[in-house]
Amino acid sequence: MTTRLYFDDAYLTCWTTRVKGKLEREDGVYVVLEESAFYPHGGGQPNDTGRIEGIPVLDVISEGDEVLHKVERFPGEGEVRCEIDWDRRFDHMQQHSGQHLLSAVCLEHGAMTLSFHLGEDYCTIDVDRTEVSTEQLAAIEHEANRHIYMNHKISGYFVTEEEASRLPLVKPPKAVDRVRIVEMEGVEYNGCGGTHVAATGAIGMIKLLKTEKQKGHVRIFFKCGYRALNEFREQQQVLGAVTSRLKTGRDGILERLDKWEDEQKGLQSELDALQEAMDEITVGQLLAKQEVGRIAHIFADKTLRELQNLAQKLTAQCDAAVLLATESEHKVVLAQNGSHSVSCGAFFKEHLAAYGGKGGGSDKLAQAGFGSRPEALAFYEFARQALL
Repeated sequence: MTTRLYFDDAYLTCWTTRVKGKLEREDGVYVVLEESAFYPHGGGQPNDTGRIEGIPVLDVISEGDEVLHKVERFPGEGEVRCEIDWDRRFDHMQQHSGQHLLSAVCLEHGAMTLSFHLGEDYCTIDVDRTEVSTEQLAAIEHEANRHIYMNHKISGYFVTEEEASRLPLVKPPKAVDRVRIVEMEGVEYNGCGGTHVAATGAIGMIKLLKTEKQKGHVRIFFKCGYRALNEFREQQQVLGAVTSRLKTGRDGILERLDKWEDEQKGLQSELDALQEAMDEITVGQLLAKQEVGRIAHIFADKTLRELQNLAQKLTAQCDAAVLLATESEHKVVLAQNGSHSVSCGAFFKEHLAAYGGKGGGSDKLAQAGFGSRPEALAFYEFARQALL
């Protein structure tokens, strides 16, 4: 049985011990130590990394009473010096302790935590609520950080199942023999085998980022400690860049954006009017070039949406089949108002594959895209001839 040093001291980073087992598996090689402070992944918390006799530890897993350390290669015989990647360990301690505190505060607001995930960039908890308002989130965040400032002691210890039954645990423990309790003084008792900071002050801060609906529950995204500090720093950099570009202070950003939005709406209205006028000119020119039962034209740089709009305006004014193409997007549109014998969607379905095109539509309007300009133009030419 591996003696798990992290239960007694989560701040232990260096120690000397002996290798008591070596294993070779399909995914790599593993060593078993007599004593280990490396935390194996589990309970929502990722594993520690570090070095054993200078050899990188790639993964740590728990199998029964043993802790297995996946390493790049086997160390030599005798005693080995082990070292934890402290930055990673402390980050996990901050996030995990922050989750305990956040979940305890959420519970006070009637939201029980269902699951916890500690990711590389952010953490999440799912709570048994269908909705959490912005005001509730702000109150939860404020209360959680108040507990951080109060610097409650956090301790971990083992108790028997009977002793655990007398504690106000958040939920019944999974273990039935020895139950490890993480106590946040004055806040909560929780059955947990993870690593934690010594007091809530070391969590640093908790910042709630956003919420999402998740299978009938609410998922809360958050960051603690240095992650939260880095998030604030990055947001300040973005805010600084925005205020500089808009030539205003932070308090004037929303007003400046509202003004910019109004200006953009005005410009868009002018563009729409100009586009409508240009479309009328284009429609008139194409109607004048109408052949018997067909209007066909290739544009250099129109979008698919513009082709569709033109086609619909043309078919509203004539009974011809309208075939339009755009070279820039490799798209082709076929339309008719019901007076022509061709079914646009059926025609495309029958012939597109031969030209590498994909698309479809109804009897009156169909569109297709092609992988290259030559393919689009080849199909256009075929359709133009077929519609005569």
